[in-house]
Amino acid sequence: MIVRMWEARAEPYGAADLITWVCDTALPEFEHDPMHLSSEVFSSTDHRVVVISKWRSNPRPLPEPPATLLARPPHSWDFTQVDR
Repeated sequence: MIVRMWEARAEPYGAADLITWVCDTALPEFEHDPMHLSSEVFSSTDHRVVVISKWRSNPRPLPEPPATLLARPPHSWDFTQVDR
């Protein structure tokens, strides 16, 4: 399993709109993908939005959000579980 963490910082006025875009536009683009297992969306008080998505393999990137909502471009990282 691969876990992808996607993070973006919204403009203060755009945080709610970025969350709406993630939930209503970005996630539906790949939720039907058979490699996709699940996704969760989080927000913070400093206007960050984080998506944690779990994949069997080959995670798909989120589409680019509207630039007008962003304080800076999004970043993403892939993780694999550590056996301990």
